[in-house]
Amino acid sequence: MLFNSFEFAIFLPIVFLLYWFVTHRNLSLQNLLILAASYVFYGWWDARFLSLIVLSTLLDYTAGLQIRKAETKAKQKFWLGVSLTFNLGMLGFFKYWNFFVQSWIDAWAGLGVEMSGYSLGIILPVGISFYTFQTLSYTIDIYRKDLEPTKDFIAFAAFVSFFPQLVAGPIERATQLLPQFFEKRKFSFELGVDGIKQIVWGLAKKVIIADNCAVLVNDIFSNYETLPASALVLGSIYFAFQIYADFSGYSDIAIGTGKLFGFKLMTNFRYPYFSRDIAEFWRRWHISLSTWFRDYLYIPLGGSRGGNRMRLRNTMIIFIVSGFWHGANWTFIIWGALNAIFFLPLLLGGNNRKNLDTVAEGKTFPSLNEFIHVLLTFLLTCFAWIFFRAASATEAINYIWLLFDPSLFSIPTGYMTYLPYILVLLMIEWTYRTEDYPLKTVNYNVAIIVFALLIFIFGNFNLTEFIYFQF
Repeated sequence: MLFNSFEFAIFLPIVFLLYWFVTHRNLSLQNLLILAASYVFYGWWDARFLSLIVLSTLLDYTAGLQIRKAETKAKQKFWLGVSLTFNLGMLGFFKYWNFFVQSWIDAWAGLGVEMSGYSLGIILPVGISFYTFQTLSYTIDIYRKDLEPTKDFIAFAAFVSFFPQLVAGPIERATQLLPQFFEKRKFSFELGVDGIKQIVWGLAKKVIIADNCAVLVNDIFSNYETLPASALVLGSIYFAFQIYADFSGYSDIAIGTGKLFGFKLMTNFRYPYFSRDIAEFWRRWHISLSTWFRDYLYIPLGGSRGGNRMRLRNTMIIFIVSGFWHGANWTFIIWGALNAIFFLPLLLGGNNRKNLDTVAEGKTFPSLNEFIHVLLTFLLTCFAWIFFRAASATEAINYIWLLFDPSLFSIPTGYMTYLPYILVLLMIEWTYRTEDYPLKTVNYNVAIIVFALLIFIFGNFNLTEFIYFQF
């Protein structure tokens, strides 16, 4: 079920009314309602894949109890291994089987040897990369003794499948979200208003910015060989804002919806395109995934404790794995490697933790130095996004090659339609860059009325799926 669909517009009020007016006296019933609603929400796309969520839930629930019950370290490691093997194995099969088969065939073909492989017509379950990481945080944290396992299966199942953030995050930690299912929740008008404003803001970004930019992005990337270089530059810029508005818009709607039900989800984006270097960008972009890799992969690998060789190795691993997490295509791996290359000079120079504050905090405009650093960081990001968006590495390289053409200085007639939309977004976000989201401090009635009108007038209502559904 899409957040920007008519079905969700019916679904959400029904669940909300049942939650606060029918089951509000019984916490267990509220959790059961959330679980049922979450399964309906997910099953609306393809009910067959509900079995995967149920199976993952059962296995990790059992593994958590067994890890805590185990009397020896060996038994604890065994049950953690069961959880890791199942979840990563399931993710690997559905997401990467055909990729590995085709890569194997291509590798031998490069040596002049013809190979055949058995590829499957596998449909990638929506959100599998998100909920597998969420359940893994549960068993890993129990193994680390950071969390006690729960015996309440309904609460745990509701945590795994919580519909606001089930399909595309934020990827919540068990230590942060699971305890909220055991706390008595009382309706808060202030929190509800806050949630509605954040939903409206996220929906505006999705249908006004992301879905409109998508029209030009699809056209430019489909016809890049015949277009001037100036149009190709705009194509990469449009995609940068398409993916940002699409993904952060989803996160805003998810966080806002969580607030309607008394839950607080983690912030997933903090105005990443105002970053002054790539390290700051990754502290502000897809925060739930970046911190997940930091805590469950980078630090266990040794983090930054060793010498430069270990730091370089661990950083490359993190970025390449992050790229691979996004999809079974060499384009994502190259995208991850590029970001690592951009990041490494900061790491080696000890400048990766330099910009921890908000750019131009307390000032109306940035300094010239800040502006240049923000612009350069954005351009590097746009360059890497070309690989992320392209259908293949060859297409991305050809696209980049065509940028070095005299037509770079021409006017891309017909492709400047949505630049004003982007400029307005940037002005709004710059003005409220110290807030969790721009409408947080805006009057409730003004925010709802004005942005509802903007959505109605400028929105694209072709029910385009969120980009991160494919991951």
